[in-house]
Amino acid sequence: MKVLVCGGAGYIGSNMTAMLASEGHEPVVYDNLSKGHKAAIADAKLITGDLSDYNLLVKTLEKNNIEAVMHFAAFIEVGESVEKPLKYYQNNLCAAHNLLCAMEAASVKKFIFSSTAAVYGIPEKIPITENSPTKPINPYGQSKLAVEEMCHYQSMTGKLNFAALRYFNACGAGNNGKLGEDHRPESHLIPLTIQAAMGKRKEIKIFGTDYPTPDGTCVRDYIHIEDLCRAHLLALKKLDQVRELRCNLGNEKGHSVREVIETVKKVSGRYFEVVETNSRAGDPPVLLASAEKAKKELGWKVQRPDLEEMVETAWKWHCENPDGYTE
Repeated sequence: MKVLVCGGAGYIGSNMTAMLASEGHEPVVYDNLSKGHKAAIADAKLITGDLSDYNLLVKTLEKNNIEAVMHFAAFIEVGESVEKPLKYYQNNLCAAHNLLCAMEAASVKKFIFSSTAAVYGIPEKIPITENSPTKPINPYGQSKLAVEEMCHYQSMTGKLNFAALRYFNACGAGNNGKLGEDHRPESHLIPLTIQAAMGKRKEIKIFGTDYPTPDGTCVRDYIHIEDLCRAHLLALKKLDQVRELRCNLGNEKGHSVREVIETVKKVSGRYFEVVETNSRAGDPPVLLASAEKAKKELGWKVQRPDLEEMVETAWKWHCENPDGYTE
């Protein structure tokens, strides 16, 4: 299948592009390279463009005979979304609207949307199921939920079949360890901790040590990037049969901040300073997915569930790419 991968030069998008190609699909990357890296997409076809460019989108979809679109081009920094909400609504919601309009114009029906566990806000019950209330507490989560709802109503017209895949904490390096996480700035715990282990950061901070969890630190659900991407391939097939699908993608196993830090220490063999500081407003004690729906609807199964293996693949990539991607 010919698939347009929006944001295909970013962390998840580049891993998805590589997996699509390895499975015999024909990915076309569409990226403005504001966050992505050319070096991450190897020899995949690249269209350098912004999702705000309606004419270029329509031209790209039609010229390349695109049959499905995957969207990974959102901004993802929760804190920044609170400080700059209009920036997030512009890129995450308005740009997605523009993309869906272009898809309708080009008669492309299949759409896979990179959503997030942030649509749930602070959960009332753990584990989180797709029936849990959606009450996002920041513009990032709200913008993602708004796109889901826009897709829902567009699907009701018969012009769109979509899957909204709600990620928990994607991590690790995919494609045999060749495609790692290089966000600038970085905000995710595993790469931040690896930077501390490499001496590129003077310390790693623990925000809050008095949560009602076994060791007092927040617990999160980490999922290897390849397991995440594999679910997208299964969703792509499923869209032949369904008009709408919303699924959590998680490992169904939680790891605390302290566990992650200790795992990085073990894998790296390095000492680094750990500083305990105050908790952050809006940080739930535990975020843990129920992925039963993805298992049932997609036949999906986590193949790389071990945190140590996830960290090992990330550590290997960072050691081989100490300055990240060079372009």
